[in-house]
Amino acid sequence: MKSVVVEKVLAAIIISVVVVGALAAIGLLLAFPIKWTWNATMPYLFTWPAITWGKAWCLLFLCGCLIRSSSSK
Repeated sequence: MKSVVVEKVLAAIIISVVVVGALAAIGLLLAFPIKWTWNATMPYLFTWPAITWGKAWCLLFLCGCLIRSSSSK
């Protein structure tokens, strides 16, 4: 009886880890176009420094928090 509960809890933990990992991987892949676009335009237009991949990921996260699409009818 206890082993069934332990197996269900373990399965839920594994699924949660896989989902979080998949979401992080998608976020990391989406950071590359931001990096390339920033580095192709901003240093030339405004003399701002080029950014790294990690900074692009942080920028993606920040924009996702600040700019939300809302569906209002």
